[in-house]
Amino acid sequence: MIQVFPGAARYMANHGWLQSRFSFSFAEYYDVNNVMFGPLRVFNEDTLASGRGFAMHPHQDMEIVSIVLEGHLKHEDSYGNSAVTTVGQVQRMSAGTGIFHSETNASSTERVCFLQMWFLPEEHGLTPSYQQTSYTIADMKNNLLPIVSKYFSEEVAYIHQDMTIYMAEIEPNTCITFTTNFDRKTFLFVIEGDVSINETFNLQRRDSARIIEEETLVLSSFKGTRFILIDLP
Repeated sequence: MIQVFPGAARYMANHGWLQSRFSFSFAEYYDVNNVMFGPLRVFNEDTLASGRGFAMHPHQDMEIVSIVLEGHLKHEDSYGNSAVTTVGQVQRMSAGTGIFHSETNASSTERVCFLQMWFLPEEHGLTPSYQQTSYTIADMKNNLLPIVSKYFSEEVAYIHQDMTIYMAEIEPNTCITFTTNFDRKTFLFVIEGDVSINETFNLQRRDSARIIEEETLVLSSFKGTRFILIDLP
């Protein structure tokens, strides 16, 4: 079963310095029928004005992944980690038993736009940790490139959950195939361009799809596309 969710239908929060779009219930937005998808609890698109951001605040028992689409995102936390993430990089934070962190725009002149994702971990009480990794954008060309996973290599950000986040860039009139087990879930989010799923479901920029009980997905694009695909238990 494939459900398509238009990007324009996401809840929007506009605080001036922060503009957010929520794919799932978050903060002041709550829909009992739209809380999570498998262990995927939050999928927000956040845009921070120059020099602004989220001040120090706590988290516990959550895996938090941030992927920058534009600009530079600065991370600091109570364990002494400090880093700036930009396009082509990923940051993963395991909140575990508890951690305080801030996420701010590292630029005083330009905005930063990033995807913030929260996943339930496989177990509670983990030791908090932070990791920043890089990926080669050219390796996404007509390919599903793993960037966060419980599996793969040291170059892929590690996450405490049976899942993998892929990024892909498909050229116009090209297709790739993703296969998984019947009992797993797939979440797809279109960053740019358009994506056709099994020549039946057509998604445009910022649209998403929640997919269950589908072992084979043929993904193609008419205009060319960049998207995220998440394989979930």
